[in-house]
Amino acid sequence: MDFNALQQKISMCENEIAKEIIGQKDTVRLSLLALITGGNVLLEGMPGLGKTRLVNTISKAVGLPFKRIQFTPDLMPGDITGTNIIEHSENGNSFRFEPGPIFANLILADEINRATPKTQSALLEAMQEHTVTVGNTSYRIAEPFFVMATENPIETEGTYPLPEAQLDRFMFKVLVPFPSKEELLQIVNLTESREAAQAENVISGAELLEIREAAASIPIADAVMDRIMDIIMATHAENKYIREGVSPRAAQAVIRGARARAFLEQRFNVSFEDVEYVAYPALRHRLILSFDAVSEGITEDDVIRDILHNK
Repeated sequence: MDFNALQQKISMCENEIAKEIIGQKDTVRLSLLALITGGNVLLEGMPGLGKTRLVNTISKAVGLPFKRIQFTPDLMPGDITGTNIIEHSENGNSFRFEPGPIFANLILADEINRATPKTQSALLEAMQEHTVTVGNTSYRIAEPFFVMATENPIETEGTYPLPEAQLDRFMFKVLVPFPSKEELLQIVNLTESREAAQAENVISGAELLEIREAAASIPIADAVMDRIMDIIMATHAENKYIREGVSPRAAQAVIRGARARAFLEQRFNVSFEDVEYVAYPALRHRLILSFDAVSEGITEDDVIRDILHNK
């Protein structure tokens, strides 16, 4: 396993994505960190900020099959997972499984919170176990498997809140900001140009799995691991702004994300800075705020920032 070569590969992938995605450096980097570790990403932002384009560009750079599922109120679970179809033959009737769009390496679940909770839950098994069960049969999804979901802010029209069980399946929740004036001009010039640069395939699925294995092998010092545990436990300490603390999956997300960031930064050790960088996207969707926080306008990021400064 050539660490340096693999680190160069993922850096090239990040550069390729930057050809089509203007600004949004943290959004791109966090998406890559999740891709490296095999996690899933939830992107939140208003429509038109390039969330769909980001997933499409990632699929070009890594050269993996990509499918887009548009979530709507009338979407059914079988439209995602697939269904058994009756086939007629001379020997009688039999069932044949017709795979749904979930059977791809990269999945874009677009506007996931516009579908009903029943349909949203169809993703749970695939996101966690990478399998799909229809009837009495389970089907394995090919690796690498990565779900990137987009959601509109809950205050927008026609949205359903994602249940905590589903939110916990996402490694990161990334907030997609509106671009600056300079970035907006670059975006307009890029999208309106007929000769705009296109992202090219620079790594394969097999190399991505190698990168995943390499990143997972980066050691974490006892002091850094202790810092992570302190952050997680602080969400369960008495705090007027927290109703429920984060789950053990949050600790796993921070550890994996910090390792992946160290790998992407071409280091062979996890730093405290790595931990703090991934703490916000790993924790913000797993914290349940109290009524005091909501009434005072305190956000999840405010609570996380306070924990990081005081622990």
